Amino acid sequence: MQRAKAVEGAVVMSTVANMMNRDHMRAFFRRAAALVAFVALLWAVHLLNWIIGYGLNPAFGLIPRHVSGLDGVITMPLLHGSFAHLMANTPPLLVMGGLLVATTTRALLPVNAVVIGLGGGLVWLFGSSAIHIGASGLVFGWFGFLVACGFVDRSLITLGAALVVGVLYGSILWGVLPGQPDVSWEAHLFGALAGAAAAFLVRTHVHAPRLADVDLD
Repeated sequence: MQRAKAVEGAVVMSTVANMMNRDHMRAFFRRAAALVAFVALLWAVHLLNWIIGYGLNPAFGLIPRHVSGLDGVITMPLLHGSFAHLMANTPPLLVMGGLLVATTTRALLPVNAVVIGLGGGLVWLFGSSAIHIGASGLVFGWFGFLVACGFVDRSLITLGAALVVGVLYGSILWGVLPGQPDVSWEAHLFGALAGAAAAFLVRTHVHAPRLADVDLD
């Protein structure tokens, strides 16, 4: 009788585990599809922008300390100055966005809200007098979040993601330094800082075992 109950309990636990795994996979594919849709949106917006002679950039770009440019805090990541500009941002968006949706199982909207709102807000307050456009601030925000989250969460998954990001894109940290012509280093710097802040401010959940003998409470 007890053995039958034990077998029944094991079957129930196995069924629940399989259902949870299927739920996690479905959630991952939904987030991955959203990432691909976002990148496709960037290309669609840029195509329209190119057709109308890049008229969207002065209309919706971020202009520091100008009320008319405040909407650029949200719209800046959608705009680019050329196809080469967008092509340069697309691979890191897909790589770091892929790592983000693979490692973080919730709170992606609040994380991106902090990256876009805080990072863009700081550019609006302290950026140089120019029209700031491009998704590179978002790229740096995800970079900062992934690296900081690897240390905050202290799980094998997030630490591995931080290592991958560091190896593949550690050189982009040079982009936070001033002096590069036609590059919004402020968006890079404040994006990275906002991403790191999001790792501390937003309680995310990583579905992976943490390192042994590490207590996060």
